[in-house]
Amino acid sequence: MGTLDGKVALVTGASRGIGATVALRLASEGARVAAMARTLEPDPRYSGSLRETVEGIRAAGHEAVAVRGDLSSVDDRRRIVAETVEAFGPVDILVNNAAVTFLAPVEEFSEKRFRLMIEVQVWAPFELTQLVLPGMRARGAGWLLNISSRAAQHPEGPPFDAVYERGFSAYGLCKAALERFTTAVASEGYRHGIRANALAPLDNVATPGAGAHDLVADFPLEDPSVLAEAALALVEGDITGRIAYSQTLLDELGRKPAATAL
Repeated sequence: MGTLDGKVALVTGASRGIGATVALRLASEGARVAAMARTLEPDPRYSGSLRETVEGIRAAGHEAVAVRGDLSSVDDRRRIVAETVEAFGPVDILVNNAAVTFLAPVEEFSEKRFRLMIEVQVWAPFELTQLVLPGMRARGAGWLLNISSRAAQHPEGPPFDAVYERGFSAYGLCKAALERFTTAVASEGYRHGIRANALAPLDNVATPGAGAHDLVADFPLEDPSVLAEAALALVEGDITGRIAYSQTLLDELGRKPAATAL
């Protein structure tokens, strides 16, 4: 028996990295997982794919379905939830992990890239949450988890660390907005049994996406399984309104990550 038996989880950005590891960890505890990403097959630039995530979950004896969609499309956002409900039933757990990220100084940041980041990292989680909240409220329970980042923190200074010259302005803006949205849902949903939290790695996670931005070599690393275990802790109980860091949360709860990485 798993702690999530009977629950339906929708995990966005589940083709590789954090999303794939979180999807498998939730499935290992009995959740039926709708793993969502933009494409089913591998991207030649990265390792891992949505197909591999779902196959890995099924090979471990758990239930999963692949849901393809573009989170910048309003039609796709609605279809993603509809396909999840059709496959497994109403969503009990929503993990907003997907992101599209560009790094550039403020004066060089294009409007097109800014709007795309806001659409995928802020409005998409907002709208997906809107789509699943009515069902959660009707059942008297639901869990929302938004994957954030230390980039949401304000730089300390002056003098400022040189890392803040790397172009994290729009990314940090998106994550800060996501965190404030999280606490809003936590407060609005609490009396309806809905729990909402945000989770960030304490250190950088060695994912294909981080490698694409040359972050892996420059920052301390955290195993994705640490973040996956912390994610599980936030969607299986009564914790709500937390802006948590993964290793810090595990230390607080006295938990160790399970060996569930793909």
